[in-house]
Amino acid sequence: MDIYKRMEELGIKLPKAPAKGGTYAQVKKFGENLIYVSGCGPITDSESFQGRLGKPYSVEEGQKAARNCILNILAILQANIGDLNKIKNVVKILTFVAGGDDFFDQPKVANGGTNLLIDLFGAEVGTPSRSAIGVNALPGNVPVETEAIFEIG
Repeated sequence: MDIYKRMEELGIKLPKAPAKGGTYAQVKKFGENLIYVSGCGPITDSESFQGRLGKPYSVEEGQKAARNCILNILAILQANIGDLNKIKNVVKILTFVAGGDDFFDQPKVANGGTNLLIDLFGAEVGTPSRSAIGVNALPGNVPVETEAIFEIG
């Protein structure tokens, strides 16, 4: 299926690709067909998140933030490879979740991004291997940051 038709069906529009926040490569190709996208936060053209999970954000709001991280990743990937239909496999995502010492639902928060990938690419291609890590704080006081590895063709 054409990814852009699928996005249209789901009412999904990619945000503007976020600018780099430091001295690093946003995208790095390696091996024959692999591409790594550096960590992206949840801030988009129309939405901003600041704070941590548990206070002020609920798990559901964290899932929305994780979904936005994936939208930013896809926007950066499109800017670099030109066509998201080149994605053959979502290999891995790593989601960092800022929360208090008593917040333990990092995997549930990360599901917001994983579910978007599955909705867009289908279970076989879109289900990545994944880690969800709890942290005390993230750059810019965002609650969630995600990085990803894709196989492209």
